[in-house]
Amino acid sequence: MTERIDLTRRLTAETLGTALLLAAVVGSGIMGERTAGGNVALALWGNTAATGAALVVLILVFGPLSGAHFNPAVTLSFLLRREITVRDAALYVLAQLLGAVLGAMLAHLMFDLPLLMTSMKARTGIGQWAGEATATFGLVVTILGTLAAKKEAVPYAVGLYITAGYWFTSSTSFANPAVTVARSFTDTFSGILPADAPAFIVCQLLAAAIATGFMGWLLKNRNR
Repeated sequence: MTERIDLTRRLTAETLGTALLLAAVVGSGIMGERTAGGNVALALWGNTAATGAALVVLILVFGPLSGAHFNPAVTLSFLLRREITVRDAALYVLAQLLGAVLGAMLAHLMFDLPLLMTSMKARTGIGQWAGEATATFGLVVTILGTLAAKKEAVPYAVGLYITAGYWFTSSTSFANPAVTVARSFTDTFSGILPADAPAFIVCQLLAAAIATGFMGWLLKNRNR
């Protein structure tokens, strides 16, 4: 269905969808931290629930327009599967990065914070990198597997996987280079130190490529 939508509208959908996703991620982190009375687990649960719910809605709304990637790692996966051109993939990534930063700025605006901040929250080390690789591998497996089995279930599968990923991965499941970049510009609950972001992004992209190849093999007959 997405091939019938002109590129301008697809890029607009990717920008707006990613912006709203980041507004949910960053905004719910701020709200959770402010209202949890110092209980980090409660703050994380608020952050988790809002992000998972927002993902379901945003994929339902924007999926028919752009495919609702909202994530350079997902776009890379579809590029490797030759379901999007190199030019369109590059433009998707630019739209996602722009939308992600705008979404973080929107969250800051809503909570009376500076529009852009440098995060001071360190997230580094083998455990964190393994968490990001696991989160992204699982996300791509979820998307490709559900597309092959029951396409209409993708929004719910992705929302549920990310909700779970917040809790079972050491990194709280960024699983998205655009999200990682935007979260380096927020010194709030969901932030990441800018110096720590590149390693996260490398892990995410490598895991997405590996998951794409693996699912291509696993679902070979079904894909045909």
